[in-house]
Amino acid sequence: MPTNIILLIAALIVALFVFRALLKVTKTIISTAITIFVVLIILSVFGFTPQDLIEEIKNLPQIIQRSITELRNLFGF
Repeated sequence: MPTNIILLIAALIVALFVFRALLKVTKTIISTAITIFVVLIILSVFGFTPQDLIEEIKNLPQIIQRSITELRNLFGF
């Protein structure tokens, strides 16, 4: 009988940890979605479309590489 109680308590503790982890993941997903939505609304106020944002995200590696190259040239590396 005592081993069943110990297993029950351990199962409840594990379930609590899993529930808390899922809750944190859900909160993160929801807050990220809300942030993206707000950014898209602000961009639409200025006349940009979501497709414009996607194109800039696609070009981001080239922009970063170009910036790094310019910084290296600026500092003489």
